[in-house]
Amino acid sequence: MVPLNDLLLFAGAALLMVLTPGPNMVYLISRSICQGRKAGVISLLGVIAGFLVHMLAAAAGLTALFLAVPLAYEVLKWAGAAYLLYLAWQALKPGARSPFEARELPADSASRLLLMGFMTNVLNPKIAVFYLSIFPQFVSPAHGSLFWQSIQLGCTQIMVSFAVNLVIALSAATLAAWFARRPAWLRLQRQVMGCVLAGLAVRLASEQRKVG
Repeated sequence: MVPLNDLLLFAGAALLMVLTPGPNMVYLISRSICQGRKAGVISLLGVIAGFLVHMLAAAAGLTALFLAVPLAYEVLKWAGAAYLLYLAWQALKPGARSPFEARELPADSASRLLLMGFMTNVLNPKIAVFYLSIFPQFVSPAHGSLFWQSIQLGCTQIMVSFAVNLVIALSAATLAAWFARRPAWLRLQRQVMGCVLAGLAVRLASEQRKVG
């Protein structure tokens, strides 16, 4: 199993990842504001189901495959960097809107909320890149089965993400109202989000493939 110190370090990395604005955060905030906390929580359950897909893929060895095949790694790396830059532009472009800015969305059924939350996360390149780049640094044959180490890391990441996203879903409306009364802070939040996403894109693009 993964040593406790490594597990705590991994949990810290997972916390930083979930606090970085991305498709999951934008979707959960928008849904919670427009359809209420219950809809936000249902959507979150779909997001968690998406995490299970990423975790099982990593545990089954796809991470090792991507790291072993240069072309697969490069394609994922540049696609992820391009997507993060797109998200940064969406936040920084003139007339852009913050995820905490209320917007109208049609009310969806519980089943559709689950599906949309699931698809938002399964297709989220930030999560795929996280699993690809972080998992190999915390698994080792010296600590036992690589499969079960990956499951342990995945469960830790899912618990951290669920706790943070649950707070976001339950408090989205309150945060949106607070920002609505303070437009300067709303602009600042959007600008900070865009700069963080751009920084992540540059870091990802410059990351070298791990070998050996």
